[in-house]
Amino acid sequence: MLFNLLVPLADDFQPFNLFRYLTFRTGGAVATALFVSFLIGPTLIAWLRVKQKGGQPIRSDGPESHLLTKKGTPTMGGLLILIAASITTLLWADITSGYVWCVLMVTIGFGLIGFADDFLKVSKKNPKGLPGKYKLTGQVAISLVAALWIGSLTREPLASSLAVPFLKDVLLPLGILFIPFAMLVMVGASNAVNLTDGLDGLAIVPVMIAAGCFALIAYLAGNAVFSNYLQIHHVPGSGEIAVFCGALAGAGLGFLWYNAPPARVFMGDTGSLSLGGALGTIAVITKHELVLVIIGGLFVLETVSVIVQVVSFKLTGKRVFAMAPLHHHFEKKGWAEPTIVIRFWIIAAVLALIGLSTLKLR
Repeated sequence: MLFNLLVPLADDFQPFNLFRYLTFRTGGAVATALFVSFLIGPTLIAWLRVKQKGGQPIRSDGPESHLLTKKGTPTMGGLLILIAASITTLLWADITSGYVWCVLMVTIGFGLIGFADDFLKVSKKNPKGLPGKYKLTGQVAISLVAALWIGSLTREPLASSLAVPFLKDVLLPLGILFIPFAMLVMVGASNAVNLTDGLDGLAIVPVMIAAGCFALIAYLAGNAVFSNYLQIHHVPGSGEIAVFCGALAGAGLGFLWYNAPPARVFMGDTGSLSLGGALGTIAVITKHELVLVIIGGLFVLETVSVIVQVVSFKLTGKRVFAMAPLHHHFEKKGWAEPTIVIRFWIIAAVLALIGLSTLKLR
């Protein structure tokens, strides 16, 4: 909004020229989202605590320590991230950008699905929440609209092709199959982050790291000069997504202030589903879907651990891990929660660096 309002006035007041620059507006988005988080965080958490009384129901089949350490903590903290990131994006981004509105639609839409799930959990005092088939149906419907929308905004052959990292100018034409592929990326990323969100601060830092990486990727992919130099596919208009990524990182940092161990609030499905969906949408827009698998490798690892556990138990009756997802396995092995969280953050940072290396190693 500031871009649309102030840039036309730049000839009369030179400092308004700053709003032309994505780097300036992305930095402003980080700071603003952080400020909004600090501004509304205490009030929102206090309100959630009053409304939820007993807090988020704790699974009886989970780690025993959670029944003591997590009990009474309110959920739906993802609302803090959604509010801060949405307001900030609308303030700093070019509001005529279809890509910005598309990623906001997915983020808020998935967040509403997560909110319904969290609401049922706290109102019914049941950790199961919204049935999986309803959650998946909602995610598929929203991702279908998003995939078609992105396809209409993106030029061919990029609109229906898959870019391959490490290779120059390689596009795999998927045709109409790109739509279900894009939907899979969005829904898969959403549920992968959801599975990772199990310990204080565990999911939000890898999300922030991924958001930071994709802010850079969006900036480079949206710039004809830089994308040509790096031999990555130029996606006109995608640079505005960097502002959203900045807002996401700033809102995540603000949320971490309250989610750091011991957490005062959990993000819940309101946060995890929306954040994962946002990352998946950004990857589709910037044509870096496969790079998301690397940068978000921690989320992939957590998801694979659940799949392996389920398949192994159904086929052999034996469990590969003491408990899935993977972070619970290490809890069962006696690792302290901060140890697991910090080591997983390190893994996320290393994978992010490997993912960013695909921009140059071609």
